[in-house]
Amino acid sequence: MQVKLSFPADHPPLYVIATAKVAGIPISEDSSLASGSLPTFLISSNDNEFKLRGTSINALLRYLGRVASIPNFYGQDAFESCQIDEWLEYAPTFSTGSEFENACCYVDGILLQRTFLVGYSLSIADIAIWSGLAGSGQRWESLRKSKKYQNLVRWFNSIYAEYNTVLNEVTGTYVGKRGLGKPMPAKMKEKEQQGINNHMKNVSGDANEKGKASSKATAEVDLPDAEVGNVRLRFAPEPSGYLHIGHSKAALMNQYFAQRYQGQLIVRFDDTNPAKESNEFVENLLKDIETLGIKYDAVTYTSDYFPQLMEMAENLICNGKAYVDDTPREQMQKERMDGIESKCRNNSPQKNMELWKEMIAGSERGLMCCLRGKLDMQDPNKSLRDPVYYRCNPLPHHRIGSKYKLYPTYDFACPFVDAKEGITHALRSSEYHDRNAQYHRIQEDMGVKKVHIYEFSRLNMVYTLLSKRKLLWFVQNGKVDGWDDPRFPTVQGIVRRGLKIDALIQFILEQGASKNLNLMEWDKLWTINKKIIDPVCPRHTAVIDEKRVLVTLADGPEKPFVRIIPRHKKFEGAGEKCTTYTKRIWIDYADAVSISENEEITLMDWGNAIIKEIRKDQDGNITQLIGVLHLEGSVKATKLKLTWLPETSELVNLSLMEFDYLITKKKLDEGDDFLDALNPCTKRETAAVGDSNIRNLKRGEIVQLERKGYYRCDAPFIRPSKPVVLFAIPDGRQQK
Repeated sequence: MQVKLSFPADHPPLYVIATAKVAGIPISEDSSLASGSLPTFLISSNDNEFKLRGTSINALLRYLGRVASIPNFYGQDAFESCQIDEWLEYAPTFSTGSEFENACCYVDGILLQRTFLVGYSLSIADIAIWSGLAGSGQRWESLRKSKKYQNLVRWFNSIYAEYNTVLNEVTGTYVGKRGLGKPMPAKMKEKEQQGINNHMKNVSGDANEKGKASSKATAEVDLPDAEVGNVRLRFAPEPSGYLHIGHSKAALMNQYFAQRYQGQLIVRFDDTNPAKESNEFVENLLKDIETLGIKYDAVTYTSDYFPQLMEMAENLICNGKAYVDDTPREQMQKERMDGIESKCRNNSPQKNMELWKEMIAGSERGLMCCLRGKLDMQDPNKSLRDPVYYRCNPLPHHRIGSKYKLYPTYDFACPFVDAKEGITHALRSSEYHDRNAQYHRIQEDMGVKKVHIYEFSRLNMVYTLLSKRKLLWFVQNGKVDGWDDPRFPTVQGIVRRGLKIDALIQFILEQGASKNLNLMEWDKLWTINKKIIDPVCPRHTAVIDEKRVLVTLADGPEKPFVRIIPRHKKFEGAGEKCTTYTKRIWIDYADAVSISENEEITLMDWGNAIIKEIRKDQDGNITQLIGVLHLEGSVKATKLKLTWLPETSELVNLSLMEFDYLITKKKLDEGDDFLDALNPCTKRETAAVGDSNIRNLKRGEIVQLERKGYYRCDAPFIRPSKPVVLFAIPDGRQQK
């Protein structure tokens, strides 16, 4: 097949050129047509020729998509092909100046949880939109350097990194600072392209420049020796607690790479410690994984492989690669630190098998023993100094009961099960770095296939404990109300506090697969969350119950009346609410003390009023305000814009809950005891009254109490005597 593309130099069809280059389809380019001419495509194949002109650019793109060797380049089925067609129709929007940023915003939202625009692989839709952005020149480059459309930038940079050479050629030839146009002079082209390359290095953390990697995180990295369609990953939580924000990063990174390489993702429960694990944790981990939107291909359990693990342990014993040791635990730990070999290290395989059978039986003698790998007691990497493979534990297992009296350690089970399940890449946080050599040495001794390890940085948050052992302490000692307590960093806890999962996903993907260790601020996560909830959450009104002040409007309505007003003035989808207008209204005491006599104020959703008199008790506390309406007054002229509630029996009792960090230290250093940093006051309750519409809130619904902040309904209205419980949602501003 031969394709000749003719077009005017001032209007090159960038979509087509880029698509052909990425697909490796040769085309001859002729930019000699007169300005204003329609592009022409002449396709020759087996003595047949056909010509496409002008408005048939999308037809040629579809043709290229069908003949390209890239899998699913025009979709894997008719449904995906239709989706791609829609994107091809949308792509020209980026060349409409007034619509450019709206288009960026729209595509950025689409890419929040996606790696590609359609399906799980690159398609001509991606190239068309990419070309539309690149073709705008400096306008897109300026946005790309900002943080305005981070999902769009992540996606754009990923495609650029994958097809750097050919896309450099296309943009360097046809795109100037002002966008598409005549090919640039060589010197200008070289200078501008160098600028683009330098920017991409900064984005993707290129470490070639003076050996220094950029600190900016990115998920656009490659798994070692990964092949599209042949990647198999696993997310392997231990069922000893609920999923927390740190686990969420691991889960989402696994899903990201599984989708990027069109591979498989397994959820495997590492259930090797019956003392800590339970079916409750399994069920809630699956619930949390579903909440995160993780799509997996199978659920497996390490306990499914206990028979094979036992057999492998016995093979290693017989081959002199493992031995049974009865050294007391504390002494064993000291010997490992000092590089001292155990007295049991050189026992014969026969002696080791005898003791191994005692361990299997759970006898008194067996309970004194453990199985250790015979690796290298002198290795500087202490994880290789004969690690423990099996320990006795007479407790019943939550899945298989009391069948076993001994259980494999994570260090022994993980490399074996990874290999048996065909895992190609094990994603692990960098805290396991020293154990990577151990992982591969154990696989070597077992004679199983080597699994690649890819490290990413652990997600650490300020004022936050992520150790499940420490979190369990809070639960067991009644310091929190459970694993879903809003003060906890668990998925269920932060969602209960009012975090939207989309915000969590965006926050984690912004960190990417970077190996840089970072201590992240919660404020950044809550700021993302605010941007998601503010445009859509309904507005309501509340007045703090303590010392609330009654305002009597002398010329107010003698008979109350009701108006229907929007719950959100800029979002119709929030619905409507009823607001009652009365002669006597309630305001917050804090607002009352800020008012002066004869001051004109604005009552929100009503109009202006003038306060004529301020009445106080003998202690100087304000008890009542007297005023008159001045509805023709200018809202712009008043200093105070106040929320208020009518004096009616329909008001709803509220309990406003605010939460603080569980510890008072930003980061616990090694050796610190978290018990010394406990925050003595982590919860504050404030009684309030709210407008009558609040009785219709459902559990989990998020609202804004005007001038007070965002809240999530945790306990909806049941009866007047039982207050509606609203949890305060942080908005990203620094706590005082």
